[in-house]
Amino acid sequence: MALTHFGFIYTAPGSTAGGDVSVVDTGECRSVLVGVRRPEEGIEVARRLVSEGVQLIELCGGFGPVWTGRIIEAIDGAVPVGAVGYGPEAVDQVHAIFS
Repeated sequence: MALTHFGFIYTAPGSTAGGDVSVVDTGECRSVLVGVRRPEEGIEVARRLVSEGVQLIELCGGFGPVWTGRIIEAIDGAVPVGAVGYGPEAVDQVHAIFS
């Protein structure tokens, strides 16, 4: 089975309620990128993406392990969910961006 429908949810200040949606369609794979203001908004977005047929969801590092787990639970593991992570070499830089 090839990947043909992918979802990526990211946190971005100023995103609209329900998420800001961008779609990239190569003709072979449709990528749906959704920006949310806060991680908790990712739950409804993930449910919507699953109902639209995504095969997997990736989350930006702003979700962290707690919200990643909550999203997996909210969609009952319907599709694989992965999360971006940063190694120890990036901790100070990431902290500077989000502090």
